[in-house]
Amino acid sequence: MHILLLGTGFTFIAMAIFTAVIASNQARSVTGIEKPQDCVEPMKVEYPAPAIQLTDIAGSTVSLADHKGDVILLNTWSTWCPPCLREMPDLEAFFRTHADGGLILLGVNVGEEKETVVQFVDMFHLTFPIWLDPDESTLRSLNSFSLPYSIVIDREGIVRYAWSGATCLSVLESTISPMLRQ
Repeated sequence: MHILLLGTGFTFIAMAIFTAVIASNQARSVTGIEKPQDCVEPMKVEYPAPAIQLTDIAGSTVSLADHKGDVILLNTWSTWCPPCLREMPDLEAFFRTHADGGLILLGVNVGEEKETVVQFVDMFHLTFPIWLDPDESTLRSLNSFSLPYSIVIDREGIVRYAWSGATCLSVLESTISPMLRQ
């Protein structure tokens, strides 16, 4: 009798696992990219992009104003931030896919030394521009104190989306790709 109950219990557990796997596979988007549960959805906003001028990892002075006319994804991050680490591969993949389509992805490192940032960029094979913000002025200009924090600026210089937390490829595609086609 106990063996029968034990066997029935194992059957129910196996069915539950099988059902969960099927549901997970059905949750994939049309592009085949699964949206992680901890992927933050952007909030629609509308305000002028702040004036941000920093230095890139090559030592050149850079500014948001230099990229007016492009769609800009500005992402603030630090090497010690777990959600920042988690989203880097998706940011890089999105950039590589859309760099020729008018996308400018600016990674703004907040509060760290150049050497630390360069090691991180090399480790993750990042190809998008990296700006240095050792005194955290970017976060203050965005009225944010969390990392990662991202905004999307349209071709006219208006911030259209903002979010605090890690993003993922499926959200980047659904949010920013339509703006690139405009």
